[in-house]
Amino acid sequence: MDITDKLKTLPDASGVYIMYDADKTIIYVGKALSLKNRVRQYFHNSQKAEKVLRMMERVVDFSYIITSSERDAFALESNLIKKHRPQYNILLKDDKSHPYIRINFKADYPALEIVRRVKKDGAKYYGPYFCGVRAKDIIEIAKTAYPVRACGTALGKTNKNRRECLNYHMGLCSGPCAGKVSKDEYRQQIERAAAFLSGHDNEIERILREKMLSAAAAEQFENAARCRDRLIMLEKLKEKTVTALNKSIDMDIFAYADSGLHAAVSVLVVRGGKVLGCENLPFSDATLNVCQAVAEFITRYYGERPNLPPAEVLVPVLPEGANALSQWLSEKRGAKVRILIPKIGPRKTLLETAKTNAHDYLEKSLDEIKRKEDFTRGAVINLQKALGLPKAPNRIECFDISNISGIDKVASMVVFAGGEASKKDYRRFKIRTVEGADDFASMKEVLRRRLLHETGNDKCETGDKVFALPPDLIVVDGGKGQLSSAYAAMVELGLDYPMIGLAKREEEIFTVGAPDPVILDKRGNALKLLQRVRDEAHRFAITYHRKVRDKKFEGQFRKIKK
Repeated sequence: MDITDKLKTLPDASGVYIMYDADKTIIYVGKALSLKNRVRQYFHNSQKAEKVLRMMERVVDFSYIITSSERDAFALESNLIKKHRPQYNILLKDDKSHPYIRINFKADYPALEIVRRVKKDGAKYYGPYFCGVRAKDIIEIAKTAYPVRACGTALGKTNKNRRECLNYHMGLCSGPCAGKVSKDEYRQQIERAAAFLSGHDNEIERILREKMLSAAAAEQFENAARCRDRLIMLEKLKEKTVTALNKSIDMDIFAYADSGLHAAVSVLVVRGGKVLGCENLPFSDATLNVCQAVAEFITRYYGERPNLPPAEVLVPVLPEGANALSQWLSEKRGAKVRILIPKIGPRKTLLETAKTNAHDYLEKSLDEIKRKEDFTRGAVINLQKALGLPKAPNRIECFDISNISGIDKVASMVVFAGGEASKKDYRRFKIRTVEGADDFASMKEVLRRRLLHETGNDKCETGDKVFALPPDLIVVDGGKGQLSSAYAAMVELGLDYPMIGLAKREEEIFTVGAPDPVILDKRGNALKLLQRVRDEAHRFAITYHRKVRDKKFEGQFRKIKK
């Protein structure tokens, strides 16, 4: 069935649609309240933004998935984008996570912990902290005023004979691990610290000032200086307070700027009535209007990153499917999330600030955005042309072996998706069946263990979902020998994926069945992409080998009798 016939059969239902290029590669994933209306808009001869026109030049097919509700469409779209990383759905920046402070109130003696992932574990999370506001500094302020623990010591039954740590003697911890404080007393302290993290800082300022004066009067000048430094840090934090806002308010403010081909979004983060920072993100999308673009960005911002949605999300326009989006965000937060368009007051001022940042960032970063595209997606396309691959190698897997004279043999697998490292997909292996320093046999074992998952064999060593994703290109760190061994493992399993070997000395690329290596332009982005992949695999393998070796030596030292 051709596209014209498929368009006629589209259902008038909510769901997710998927666009494919000539290589059957997914290049865009979108959601719609009405699949029939939305998908047809892409194929109509109406005026569209340049980025949409560029995408449609490559689209040769589409598919769709009907969902029971628009809210489910938001969740499905987010999951598909994370899985396939389509070219026109990529945030052109690494999905770095900002730190949070976690308090598990279910514990007998909760600690102040710095984490980078928010989990639905019943704990309370504060943050994120960035742009000059350090989570570590916030904890230092809190425990100077309220002596709560910030260590990871496991507490079961308190041991009154346990020796107190240095923080206890410095007055920075009340010593719950040594039984120096009751649960009720400690609970009062941690709740006061939590109030400070929520934006109430008047009490902590008073406590720190009193402690500073008391320590100075007692000629405990180091303690006095510590309190003084914490007061200075607190004053800098208070400067970020929006005076017209409630101190308990948490919100994210989104502003969108678009040049027709590129876009940028500015995210202003307010927690506890304080502006913690502003994050500017390049944005690659193929939406048809700004309402869709804002909805798509918010979905990806909270879906791809471990960001916890706040109570309020401020936007310049009402995003498409605002009610369903609000429900989806509320589920992620575990409490109500409101999407608002501010008209007056401090919220309107914050939105205007975000708009100014978005337009300024887009204007100043266009060259960087273009360079980033050339460095990643452009390199993938050029690599396909240079090697004559059947499709663009959006998923590249590279393997390397590390050992010393055949001892403690290990291997690494690194994955690049869309020209960028996908570290969550990295995997490592211990070589099991090879004796001695035989890199060829080691490479064959590793490729067999990885590719066994592609055959559906029930003898595969794990149900790891990463191995269920087929590679577009396999890169072996080494020359003809390593390549031949890896290829033999693949052939034995009845599989056929593009595979190359990259030798270090002359950067020669060996291909299966070709007598002579391929030499790429040393200044071209295609070779530089392969070098980044190869070097990352080498780094990851060496790091794991050192860890295995150090652990082995540590175990041997422990056996030595004192």
